[in-house]
Amino acid sequence: MHKLSMEELGRPSLEQYKNTPKLPVVVVLDNVRSALNVGSVFRTCDAFKISQIILCGITATPPNNEIRKTAIGAEQSVDYRYFKSTVQAVETLKSEGYKIIAVEQAEESVSLQDLKIENGQKTALVLGNEVKGVDDSVMTLCQQCVEIPQFGTKHSLNVSVSAGIVIWEVFNKYQK
Repeated sequence: MHKLSMEELGRPSLEQYKNTPKLPVVVVLDNVRSALNVGSVFRTCDAFKISQIILCGITATPPNNEIRKTAIGAEQSVDYRYFKSTVQAVETLKSEGYKIIAVEQAEESVSLQDLKIENGQKTALVLGNEVKGVDDSVMTLCQQCVEIPQFGTKHSLNVSVSAGIVIWEVFNKYQK
């Protein structure tokens, strides 16, 4: 078996990637404490052509050495905006026509595999703080909630892992 080189992978340059059409999906990070998690989310968003990351509250923003460490340059390829308040970010996204979906364990959550996305629908995925999850004031603004099925003893996944799972599933739904 031969491991592919960077040249064989045929990845676009930063300029080419910036001009590549993206999915009508944004990822909202609600007060994510770890800049390393933020960098990981940037890298995942780059991999699956997410149009933008919305960084809110205490969430670190580029330039930041810890973001750079895990993003490995994706903080340059993925567009982002910063809002002091996640509530303000979500209200802005709603006014821009996005369907707001919390990634959270809640009474009315839909299992990730059952999530339905209409063709061309603009979607915002809200991921919460590593300890508290998505803030209650933000949850009340969300139009839907999606939950990742889990079968072990722990009640949650790391936010960057959750982002990867949900983004992959949403990417696949847009490809159909």
